[in-house]
Amino acid sequence: MAELTGKSSIGFQSSAQSESTIFGVNPATGEKLKPGYAAVSETELNRAVELSGEAFKVFGKSSGRERAALLRKIADNIESVGDELAVLTPQETGLPEPRIRMETGRTCAQLRLFASVAEEGSWVGARIDHADQDRAPIPKPDTRSMKKPLGPVAVFCASNFPLAFSVAGGDTASALAAGCPVIVKAHHSHPGTAELVGQAVLRAVKECSFPEGTFSLLYGPGRETGQSLLRHPLIKAAGFTGSREGGQALMKIAAERADPIPFYAEMSSINPVFILSGAMAERGEALAAGLHGSMTMGVGQFCTNPGLTIVDNNSNLEPFISKLTDLVCSSPSATMLNSGIGSAYDSGANSFNKNKAVETLARGEAGEGDCQAEVLLFRTTSDSFSNDDSLGAELFGPSTLIVTHDNKDKMLALARSLEGQLTATVHGTDADLVANGDLLEVLETKAGRVLINGFPTGVEVCHSMVHGGPFPATSDGRSTSVGTNAIERFSRDVCYQSFPDSLLPRELQEDNPLKIRRMIDGVII
Repeated sequence: MAELTGKSSIGFQSSAQSESTIFGVNPATGEKLKPGYAAVSETELNRAVELSGEAFKVFGKSSGRERAALLRKIADNIESVGDELAVLTPQETGLPEPRIRMETGRTCAQLRLFASVAEEGSWVGARIDHADQDRAPIPKPDTRSMKKPLGPVAVFCASNFPLAFSVAGGDTASALAAGCPVIVKAHHSHPGTAELVGQAVLRAVKECSFPEGTFSLLYGPGRETGQSLLRHPLIKAAGFTGSREGGQALMKIAAERADPIPFYAEMSSINPVFILSGAMAERGEALAAGLHGSMTMGVGQFCTNPGLTIVDNNSNLEPFISKLTDLVCSSPSATMLNSGIGSAYDSGANSFNKNKAVETLARGEAGEGDCQAEVLLFRTTSDSFSNDDSLGAELFGPSTLIVTHDNKDKMLALARSLEGQLTATVHGTDADLVANGDLLEVLETKAGRVLINGFPTGVEVCHSMVHGGPFPATSDGRSTSVGTNAIERFSRDVCYQSFPDSLLPRELQEDNPLKIRRMIDGVII
């Protein structure tokens, strides 16, 4: 395995000016893992951001082909340490080796997808409106516009995806593809994994001859280091995946800066699943099995975990409940990512257990230790849910709350009452779906991704994917953190009026040297 240093990467330099205070912990055993990592000093942090500002002067002007080469080289380098990640990351996270190998593949595929977008180039949305000197009453000037990179971007790693939403995950890939240097704040749950991937990124930066500061990796307490990074005036945008509390605190800082910046946070979602009466009658037991698989996948630690299941309280419900109860009762406990997440799950479950309006239908096998989660199944009514906001809080772990209703009006009222979500799912027969078009219309306003006859866990990495949603699912429901539209988060539109052709960006020059799709005088060519 590559040697881990326990140091931040300030551009190309490893640096540790303080004592090692951050250690990975094996959540299954409680073992403190070495090496320890030193929290970055203010001087080190400022140096990293200053280097990124200097790097932007070069990297921001690089071609899409050059940035594509970097992204592909990062993917190659991560794959070269895939076996090492398969050993180290399970020790830090409790996630099994097959999951880590899958996530490594997803991360590399995502990097290569953004490489193809950067290389093709049409994402910049080039628009050209030619001059018309004969237009009355005044001549029309020549105007041309395109998207340009914002500048240095801060990326906050996620606890639950140590690869795909961390050092070289979607935020980093999309920012680099747009032409923005990246400074990553490592997550304390998997510091060694962060360094191993960070080394792969830095090798790629050097191999592609990009300047120092194109990438840096920082360690430190989440609150202090993250807030200092976000406040730095050279940081022009940030991406975050984590808790609602943490996301909102950082949102506030980004908004209250002297120069407010875009802050893209993925925070909280309970991903409601609506099962309509025809589907329940036709395949109730199969739906129970599918729901169980989705709610327990990854120990329920996916941001798309189906934490809320809405069903019609009729005679077809009992086979579904019986099957799901049996599956939950036979489910083994499993290791959660860290003690903080484990404690939060236990606390949320206890709140449900103490709520007189909530029935605990089933518990999985109990485990021993702070990070062991048992699978849980709860039940309440739509009236109780509507009268108690706490029942709509995210319970991050392997559980779901079944909410029964007596009629369609109550189901629609419940749907309208929901906060913003990453996903919303509807199971129904063809007749169900025709009869419940109004439900689908409501859910379109509540979620970034609406599914029919599927389950929300598992996010396809492709051009059309939307992994976002209205607040509090994300801080900005107009954006996505998965899918190639994510590149637009780290760019802004610039218009060039009456420029000589030789001074225009190549994307806007008259003879279209990059051969990209453009809108010319209102027509896409």
